[in-house]
Formats: sequence, C-alpha cells, structure tokens
Amino acid sequence: MTKHDPKFTAEELEQLVEAHLGTSIDTPLREDAFALSDEEKIKMIASKFKDIMDILGLDLKDDSLAGTPLRVAKMYVTEAFAGLNPKNKPEMKLFSNKYAYSEMLIEKDIKVHSHCEHHFVPIIGKCHVAYIPEGKVVGLSKLNRIVKHYSKRPQVQERLTRQIAEAFMEGLGTSHVAVYLEADHMCVKTRGIEDDGSSTITMAFHGKFGKENYKRIFLESFK
Repeated sequence: MTKHDPKFTAEELEQLVEAHLGTSIDTPLREDAFALSDEEKIKMIASKFKDIMDILGLDLKDDSLAGTPLRVAKMYVTEAFAGLNPKNKPEMKLFSNKYAYSEMLIEKDIKVHSHCEHHFVPIIGKCHVAYIPEGKVVGLSKLNRIVKHYSKRPQVQERLTRQIAEAFMEGLGTSHVAVYLEADHMCVKTRGIEDDGSSTITMAFHGKFGKENYKRIFLESFK
C-alpha cells in the first residue's frame, strides 16, 4: 500500500470544506483502493474508529459500546460502502425481446440508501428509472440492483444520478434512459441548517427521453 501524499494545502482544504464541492462522474478512488482485502479493511477501520470513540471520551469498556468499532467497520465495508468495489457490481444479463416490446419500461419507487461524502451521514430517498429497449431487455430486479450498487458509496446526489444513468445505457445497450432521484439528506436535516422539510431532486434524460413528450410521460408516471 503506497503512502498517499496530501493533495491540498490546509487553506485549500478549508475552502473545500466550506464549498461542499463535488467532482466528476467517477467516484474519487486511489489506484490502490483495493490492495487490502475486506477483512484487512474491517480490522483497520475498527481500530481507527475505536480511537475516534476514545477521543470523544466514550467508555469502551461498557458492554453497549465495546463492540461498536467492529460493527461500524463491518457496516462500512460490507454494507454502506460495498458499492465502491467493482467486483460487487451486478451483472446485467440481457434477454431477447421476443415479445417485441418497444415502448418505455418504468421501474419506480426504488429505495435509495446512500451516504453523503461530505459528512458521512445518510441520504435516503427513491429513484424512478426508465428505458426504451433496443433489441434486448433485462430482468427487472437488475434495475433495482444497479441503483443499490451505486448508492452504496460515499456520494453526492448529482454524481449518483449520472452514474445510474450511465450504467443503464452501457448495460442495456440503449441510449434511451431516464433517471429521477428524490432524496432527503441528513447533513441538511440533522446538522448545519437543520431543515427537515426540504428534499433534493436530480434528473438525467438521454436519447428519446430528451424529447418533451417522452419526458412528460415518464415524469407523470410517478407524480
């Protein structure tokens, strides 16, 4: 595992903290991101999270807290951030479109459980997706699984929306894809402004869904 040199000065980092800036469509990962096994990562994260709890003044000898570092580590690696590892990406096996279906297919109300990459607190919402087949179709559960895979990362909602759309276009072999994501951000609801009445909406429209009539039919299907 190579030593990672700081990319930003202290002043630049402080500016980024205040700006809450996002990056490109690709999740920011180092080249050696998967040099460690899941088991090694769990062990190291548990140790470091124990240090955090200790710094906060918590008594780790207490029965309720003693197992927390390991629980958090397992949750991070095998659940909350399992989508970071490309080996966990679901395979989108396509099938012949024997019924010659050529209209839009919409899968709505797909649950989204993600984490804000700026504060590592939950993002909870629903995603509605649609595609128009070009030759082949996919099992419905794969649409849900792709949304789940990209949600299980430290995320910003704009990037998550684009990643889902790009994965569908690549996996389904069609440019006709739409994604609508509405979510509650706990970094807005439980800290900072503490506004528990707002939500965030992001969208991606590609191919025929860029046309107003297709876009309207898709949006009206879940309104």
